[in-house]
Amino acid sequence: MARPDQALWRPYTQMKTASAPLEAVRTEGARIELADGRILIDGIASWWTACHGYNHPHIRAAVERQLHEMPHVMFGGLTHAPAERLAHRLAVLLPGALNHVFFTDSGSVAVEVAMKMALQLWRNRGVEGRTRFLAFREGYHGDTLGAMSVCDPDEGMHARFGAALPAQLFADLPRTAETIQALDDLLAAHRDTLAAVIVEPLVQGAGGMRFHTPDTLARVAEAARRHGLPLIADEIFTGFARTGTMFACEQAGVVPDIVCLSKALTGGTMALAATVATDEVFDAFWSDDPAFALMHGPTFMANPLACAAANASLDLFETEPRLAQVAAISERLAAGLEPCRGVAGVADVRTLGAIGVVQFTAAPDREALKRAFVERGVWVRPFGDIVYLTPALNIGMDELDRLTSAVVEVVGEI
Repeated sequence: MARPDQALWRPYTQMKTASAPLEAVRTEGARIELADGRILIDGIASWWTACHGYNHPHIRAAVERQLHEMPHVMFGGLTHAPAERLAHRLAVLLPGALNHVFFTDSGSVAVEVAMKMALQLWRNRGVEGRTRFLAFREGYHGDTLGAMSVCDPDEGMHARFGAALPAQLFADLPRTAETIQALDDLLAAHRDTLAAVIVEPLVQGAGGMRFHTPDTLARVAEAARRHGLPLIADEIFTGFARTGTMFACEQAGVVPDIVCLSKALTGGTMALAATVATDEVFDAFWSDDPAFALMHGPTFMANPLACAAANASLDLFETEPRLAQVAAISERLAAGLEPCRGVAGVADVRTLGAIGVVQFTAAPDREALKRAFVERGVWVRPFGDIVYLTPALNIGMDELDRLTSAVVEVVGEI
């Protein structure tokens, strides 16, 4: 039966029962203007992408210039300056020998390409049978099929697809002596079937904003190295200063073999992602044999407009004090959310960099929470058993205070 009023199918939404979405007409800084004239302070930076706030003039000007020159050109057999420049800058910015940048157009596809690299790496080396990945429980890596297969298999949003996904191995993050030993035993038992280990460094984002220490991340990297396995770091959420350093891996002194980037890469302007590999990984594909090539090529790979936006975003990290701003946000978030600690029904309050989380003892009525936040003039989207804030890195302190005050008020009410 045709439903003209449901032509637009929305994300993560039961279309039959969902309330109508709010219509946004304009964005500026940390604010969203609605069609009815209301202004909301955005507490989550549009799913963590708008790291410099909305509509930053430097990014806007770069995209406008590129639009006049060349909005798009295919990347098969051609190249262009915005992509060449961005790849070089990322290679310089990332630690170690992460020197080879493959562009895609979404975080999920960046993970797919990383998995594909790891699988083909072994075949190109003449090693067969390494077709599985080790991932960590409570993790999330994307919504496409390969990425879903390394998300939490039991409690994650993709659990219902389990029967259709490749069977991967899952471990607890090595936080304790017991889980450290369990990870080592699992890797030892299955190393000949594994292609790589994949981890979200320091924060398991969409799995529940669950934090772990740099020491835990270092143990993951050490275990992968000890068993001769490449390490894939999914920095799609954590990259570009969200955790207090440009990349979360820096805090553990870890250089992964492959890193996935997206979200804040273009400052929230348009879709772009990158899968970046070390010299050692790249060398496995370097051959006179065409069959050794990485056979992947998104139609809009290295889109010039997106690359121009990403280069402008990197300019801002160089010229504006983002890391200092993140440190200030972190301190303000911790103080502002502290009153939630000890409230009935609150299990934990935690902050890391520009991330603030209030976790409940049980999943609340999320729709009621969303309405309560909008009534207070803020845009916050709880999920699972948490309310979280991931604001723009240059948000005003008065705006940040309004966000934390709204969280404290709403949490107190429920």
